Amino acid sequence: MPTGRLSGNITQDWEPVVLRRTKPKAADLKSAKAVNQALRSGAAVETVRKSAAGTNRHAAAPAAPARKLDETTEPAAVERVAAEVRAAIQRARVAKGWSQAELAKRISARAQVVQEYESGKAAPAQAVLAKMERALEVKLRGRGVGAPLAAAGGGK
Repeated sequence: MPTGRLSGNITQDWEPVVLRRTKPKAADLKSAKAVNQALRSGAAVETVRKSAAGTNRHAAAPAAPARKLDETTEPAAVERVAAEVRAAIQRARVAKGWSQAELAKRISARAQVVQEYESGKAAPAQAVLAKMERALEVKLRGRGVGAPLAAAGGGK
């Protein structure tokens, strides 16, 4: 019967564990207790009072509107796609039996671009109009908008 004592060599088969304190968090360093302790120990403490902290006040608004345009240097409105160009794009696309997504795929653009051109929300880009002209085979720039490219191109 064992008496509680072990005979023989007893060895420790695990590694010692070292417990360390975690670093204090930023919120703990800002507490009144931490600030007072730092003052008592002679450490440098900087306190800054934030303006309007803890209140429901906002900074004063600027006197003049920030988005005011200077009419002499900037245009007041951005040029949009003309109504005849929008209609020509739609007619040519429907005549070919394409959806807006299909036309967009053929000109390597997003479907949203075609949608914006057909609704008149886009600012016309010559590169996009040129791609649409080639894909739809319809003139979309200059005179003769909506005419087939072969008949309209006779000039140069």
